[in-house]
Amino acid sequence: MAKARKRKLPLVTVESSSSNSSTPLSGRTTIRQFHVLSKRRAQLKAGTTNEESVEALAAVEDEITQLGGLETYQRMSAIGQGTDRGGGSEKILIKWLKDFGLHKNCACKLCLLEVGALKPDNYSTCATWIDPTPLDLRSRHPSIIEQDFLQLDVTAHRNKWDILSLSLVLNFVPEPKDRGRMLLIAHDILIPNGHLFLALPFACVNNSRYLDLRNLESLLAAIGFTKVKEKWKEGRKMAYWLFQKAEPSGLSPEIFGKKSVLRQGNRNNFCILL
Repeated sequence: MAKARKRKLPLVTVESSSSNSSTPLSGRTTIRQFHVLSKRRAQLKAGTTNEESVEALAAVEDEITQLGGLETYQRMSAIGQGTDRGGGSEKILIKWLKDFGLHKNCACKLCLLEVGALKPDNYSTCATWIDPTPLDLRSRHPSIIEQDFLQLDVTAHRNKWDILSLSLVLNFVPEPKDRGRMLLIAHDILIPNGHLFLALPFACVNNSRYLDLRNLESLLAAIGFTKVKEKWKEGRKMAYWLFQKAEPSGLSPEIFGKKSVLRQGNRNNFCILL
């Protein structure tokens, strides 16, 4: 008699999504689960294909479907950006741009590419001085361009944008090399002295075994970005930076080509590789 195959447990516990309501905790849980599953899916696709990996990939895809897929992830993220929960990160970017007086030159609007846009009107209050182009992997609105940023035609966009926003985008990308490639593309498509806005969960740099604040700044300097603003605080969930396009620091990008353990202990595995 054939031995019954033991059923594998799911990677995450999927809660019922029958309700459209979301508490901050349930929203963060769904987003965290989606990140875990997306990373596992990317690992399986990049690995050796055999019967076991095919079954594992199918199981992960099924879990993502049960979770609600990318649509649910986007909905939870959009709810988290609601005014009743403090609003989106664009408020911080707008303030920093005003700090530099960039809102005063209304004769020429600033061209802003907003990657990972969940809403089309995040910058509607700045219509006199910002010309935004919202873009996302899966558009939720006719005014949001549906485009994979990693597949962007760099030649067509080279030195085109005054500002690029990557708010909660790098942490969504499963592969460390693709995160680095995003930053390289950002440098290529920004105008000289253009600005890169970066927002990440603070744990990505504060509790990673492969990345810390100094390492992040050094990596971006090697690409050609100088930090001009930052906002983070111990115990808070988010961290924000504004970088300005400059010449590369001279550090070899090869230094950031492989993982290097910076801290021991109970840490997450977030990292960025060039």
